Amino acid sequence: MSRRVVTTSYHAAAAPSIDGYFDKLLKYIPAEINAAWIAITGILAGLAEPSSTLLWVLFGVFILLTVGVIFRLTQAQNQPTPWIQIVISTVAFVVWVLALGGPFATIPGYNTAYGAILMIIYTVVVPIVNP
Repeated sequence: MSRRVVTTSYHAAAAPSIDGYFDKLLKYIPAEINAAWIAITGILAGLAEPSSTLLWVLFGVFILLTVGVIFRLTQAQNQPTPWIQIVISTVAFVVWVLALGGPFATIPGYNTAYGAILMIIYTVVVPIVNP
């Protein structure tokens, strides 16, 4: 299964089928990036006091990593770059980190409940988008 979201299909024998709601949900959420983020922040949690600057720098690096990985995984011959899918996946990573806390936990007044609510809404709504 390709990581690229398919919204049109031609009648050729080898044409991929159109992605439904759950297929798009799986392709839009960058699970490998989210898992790497959880692993790294778990390692950092073992430190006595992880630096908030380090968390923000890693967050920026992971945003760039998300763009790069999704760009690479969605390339298809003779097809334009799926920028909408790349943006949706990158925002999904940001929403995921908001729900977990990460560097946002260093902001006064931040509450993980708001991030968790946003993550639920984003996850339910985003597969409706057809790039």
